[in-house]
Parts: sequence; C-alpha cells; structure tokens
Amino acid sequence: MSHDVYESPLAGRYASPYMLHLFSPDMRFQTWRRLWTALARAQHQLGLPVTEEQVRQLEQHITDIDYDTARQREREVRHDVMAHVYTYGKATPLAAGIIHLGATSCYVTDNADLILYRDGLVYLRGQLLADPLSTSPAGDRGQAGRPVAPGSAVGPGGAGLCPGQPAVSGLPGHHGHRGQLHGPVWRR
Repeated sequence: MSHDVYESPLAGRYASPYMLHLFSPDMRFQTWRRLWTALARAQHQLGLPVTEEQVRQLEQHITDIDYDTARQREREVRHDVMAHVYTYGKATPLAAGIIHLGATSCYVTDNADLILYRDGLVYLRGQLLADPLSTSPAGDRGQAGRPVAPGSAVGPGGAGLCPGQPAVSGLPGHHGHRGQLHGPVWRR
C-alpha cells in the first residue's frame, strides 16, 4: 500500500497529482512531525528541558515513518496521535520523552489540517488565476477540452472562486494556527 497518495473513489477522476500527494498519509504525518519538531525547538529556546541534540534528532527523522509500528500501536491504544508519538519516539530514542510535550492532540491534528488546507488553496488559487475558465485542475482525464465553471471543481460553496474575488485574491494570507506559543499555557 502506498502512503504518498490520498485514496478516494473520486481521486483518480478529479484530483491533480499535487493534491493527491498533499492530502496523503505521508504529508499529514510528516506535517505532524514538523509541528512536533517546531514545538520542541520553541521549548528549547524558551529554556525548557529540551536539548538541541533532541531537536536535531527529531529533524533527522521527519520522513521515515514506520506505518506498521503506527498501525500496531493504534490498535493497542486506539488513538492515532499517540500511536504516531510512540512511532516517532522509536525512531528518535533521545527525543522520545519530549515529543508532544505539553501539547494536546489538536495541536497536531488541527494545525496540520490548516497547513494542508492552506497549501491546497494556494495551489488552487494558482490554477484558477492562471486560466479560470480552462479545463478542470485534474487535467480532464478522458474529458479533454470540457470547460469547467469557476468553483465547480470545489463544490457549490466555491462558485465564487474566480480572479478578482476576495476568496481567491486574498490568498495566500496568514490565518494563524491553533495553539501558537501564547496564551495561558505559555505565559511566563
């Protein structure tokens, strides 16, 4: 089973290779690992008991995900985030105790979703601004030359997506992330 492509019954028909990769398990879980690494780096910089060596080890193991270990651990604990914390810890024994330190599951799940959605919207914006009345972003496999109304490829809520519309023209923008290093948990 491939872990670098999002699987959906409609994916082969309508999604571009970029979007398939963007929403794949590899991208999702690597984004989780990047978030945990960023958290550890910030904790180190703030003087918490996180060493530079631990942060470096996390950085070195962002892409080597052992899906078999994660799947087995998830069966045991019935928690996807904790299964991946455990799996990342197996790959980074020096840093195992500080992965996810002080964070909630939503820190990684919500922020990863926001990052992936942002990247998808930036990609979609580029496709729409390049040629808003062209064929679909999927490349129209088997439907060459079929015009697509702006927004129809993203559903009824996206009908206003075309050049000049604020929904597209305002991207990319910084919309923030959940759990940034401020608020009650991070006050000095």
